Amino acid sequence: MTIGSLAPKTEKKRSSKNKAVVNENAPLLPKSQVQGSDAGFDDFNGASFSGAVFNLSTTIIGAGIMALPATLKQLGMVPGLIAIIIMALLTEKSIELLIRFTRAGKSVSYAGLMGDSFGKYGKALVQICVIINNIGVLIVYMIIIGDVLSGTSSGGDHHYGILEGWFGVRWWTGRTFVVLITTLAIFAPLASFKRIDSLRFTSALSVALAVVFLVIAVGIAVVKIISGGVAMPRLFPVTTDVASFFKLFTVVPVFVTAYICHYNVHSIDNELEDSSQMRGVVQTALVLCSSVYVMISFFGFLLFGEGTLDDVLANFDTNLGIPFGSVLNDAVRLSYAAHLMLVFPVVFYPLRLNIDGLLFPSSRPLVLDNIRFASLTISLIGVIFLGANFIPSIWDAFQFTGATAAVCIGFIFPAAITLKDRYNIATRSDKILSIVMIVLAVFSNVVAIYSDAYALIKQNQTSRE
Repeated sequence: MTIGSLAPKTEKKRSSKNKAVVNENAPLLPKSQVQGSDAGFDDFNGASFSGAVFNLSTTIIGAGIMALPATLKQLGMVPGLIAIIIMALLTEKSIELLIRFTRAGKSVSYAGLMGDSFGKYGKALVQICVIINNIGVLIVYMIIIGDVLSGTSSGGDHHYGILEGWFGVRWWTGRTFVVLITTLAIFAPLASFKRIDSLRFTSALSVALAVVFLVIAVGIAVVKIISGGVAMPRLFPVTTDVASFFKLFTVVPVFVTAYICHYNVHSIDNELEDSSQMRGVVQTALVLCSSVYVMISFFGFLLFGEGTLDDVLANFDTNLGIPFGSVLNDAVRLSYAAHLMLVFPVVFYPLRLNIDGLLFPSSRPLVLDNIRFASLTISLIGVIFLGANFIPSIWDAFQFTGATAAVCIGFIFPAAITLKDRYNIATRSDKILSIVMIVLAVFSNVVAIYSDAYALIKQNQTSRE
C-alpha cells in the first residue's frame, strides 16, 4: 500500500517545534506555552515513529478482530480475504484525504477539520459521532473482558470465565467485582495520561498480545491440519434468495469497525516530531494490522469452519481435540483480554477530547485544566462501567454502531470534506472516489441495518410462538 504526498506542495515540512496547537481539542500543550506549573511538558520533544505506529495500530486492532473470521463464513474464504484488503486500501485513502486537507487548513483535530469545511454544525457532528462510536466500543471492550475473566450466561448456558475455571465460583471471581477491579487498577491509571504518546509502551505490548493470539491460533490450525482434523473451507458465499444476498452486507459494519482509527490520526500527528513521518506511520500501521487481520481470519475460519461464531473467542471455550487444548484455550482468551485492556486507554483518549470540545468549546486546552480533565475522565469511565454492567447484548449493538457513527467517521466525513474542497487541492480522481465511498457506505450500511433489524424482529416473533 502506498500513500501519496500528504501535504500540499507549497507547504514546508513541519516539525513538532513549529506546530501551533490552538484548537480547544488539541491533545497536548503547545510547546511555546510550557511555563510555570506545566513546565514538565518541556521535556517532550515529539513522539517517535515507532511509538506513533504502535498507537495507531492499537487504535485499529480492537474487538473487530474477533468478528472477522465470521465474515469469511458469511462471504466465503476468497471474497472475505479480498474484502479485508480492499477495506485497508480504502482506509488508507480516506486517511490520506484527511491529512491532506488538515495540512491545507492547518487544523489540529478531526473536529477542527470538519468545522473548517462545514462550520460549527459539521464540527459538532463529528464530535457526536466519535462520542457515540467510542463509548459503544469501550462498553463492548469492558463486557468482553468481563465475559473472558468471569464468564457469561447471556446465551442461556453459562460459559465459565478464566477465573471461574481456575478458582471456582467465588464472590471475588464475580463479573461486577472483576470489572470494577480492572477499571480501578488498569483503566483509570492509563486513562489519566495527558499525551497519547505516553501510551506507546502499552500500545506496543497490546500489539504483541494480538500477535500472541495470532500465533497460538495459527499453531492450533497447523496441528489440526497435520492430524487431518480440518475440513476444506467454503471458498464462496451461498445465496439462495434475495434475503440471503442482502445478508452478505451485514459484514460491512464489521469491516468498518475493524479499521476505524481516524479519530486518533490528528492526536498522533500532532505529537510527531516530524509530520512528514505520518505517511510512513499510516502505511506501516495498516500493513501490520492488515497482515494480522488476514491471518487470523484465514486460520480462524480454517480452524472452525461453519462452526465459526460471531465472536471467534467463544470458539476457544470448547474442546479443541489437541494436546494441552485447555491450556491453549486459556492462553488465547487471557492474551486477548489483556490486549483489550491496553487498547482501552488509546480509544478513551479521543473520546475525552471530543466530549470536552463539544461541552466546553471556548475553554482553555483540556491539559491545562486539571479539574476539568479529572472530572471528564472519572465521569466517562463511570458511564462506560455502568453500561458494561447493564447492557446485556453487545454484538448487535456493535453492528449498529459500525453501520452509523463508525462509517461516518471513517468514510463519509473524509469524502464530504474532499467534495467540499475548500482549498482546491482535490483531484478529479479524489472526488470520484469520494462519491463512490459515500454511495457504497450509505447503501451497504442501510442494507446491513435493515437485515439486522429484520433478523431481530423475526427472532423475537419466533421466540413468542
